[in-house]
Amino acid sequence: MSAPPRTLNYWKAGLSSVPPEVWQRTDQEVLILADNALTSVPAALGGLRALHTLDLGHNALTAVPEEIGELTGLTRYLYLHDNRLTALPDTLGRLDRLGYLNVGENPLGRLPDTLGGMTALVELRAQRAELTALPPSVGRLGRLRELWLGGNALTGLPAGVAALRELRVLELRDNALPGVPEALRALPRLARLDLRGNRITELPPWVARLPSLEKLDLRWNAVDDGAEPVRALRANGCVVLT
Repeated sequence: MSAPPRTLNYWKAGLSSVPPEVWQRTDQEVLILADNALTSVPAALGGLRALHTLDLGHNALTAVPEEIGELTGLTRYLYLHDNRLTALPDTLGRLDRLGYLNVGENPLGRLPDTLGGMTALVELRAQRAELTALPPSVGRLGRLRELWLGGNALTGLPAGVAALRELRVLELRDNALPGVPEALRALPRLARLDLRGNRITELPPWVARLPSLEKLDLRWNAVDDGAEPVRALRANGCVVLT
């Protein structure tokens, strides 16, 4: 029987700065600093090499230190959501063993081009992050199964998305897409596609041929409920909401 993870939990502890003892406990595997009033995290973060999980969500961070890229032991979760981040450090791309990343609810505007280096990602959440485009390197995330991008200002997806052959869930609700991105036609395992609240007026015929599609949400678009691709999808057992 394995030993329980070594955890430091400061959830909702009313912190305005990180307690000094955090930097003295370099054997910790889980560090939770969520739901506080932190505005910064010192470079000493890079010394916590044993961490596999780091939660900095729901704070007031305006920046993440570049030294976060030294946490190459991060394999499970990295939460940076619900802060005031306007940029992410390029060094995030060094976290090539990380499985889950949440950077949503930040005024980012863009994701770093180095994102493609995070090749172990299984789930990426970047909802309501003021994104207007994704970096082309997203196509290198070959293990990605879930991609959550709702509430941004996306008008399309890069062609590299076609390489995300393991993708099962794609959430694109409340963006500015004029149509279904062409890259999606190459995704053999895509099961759930959320396109609510975009500017889509018709479905291309290839959508009905996506082999694994189980649910397609088209509400708050102008797609005709009786269109041929919609009828074909429903005939194949896919749930289509219009």
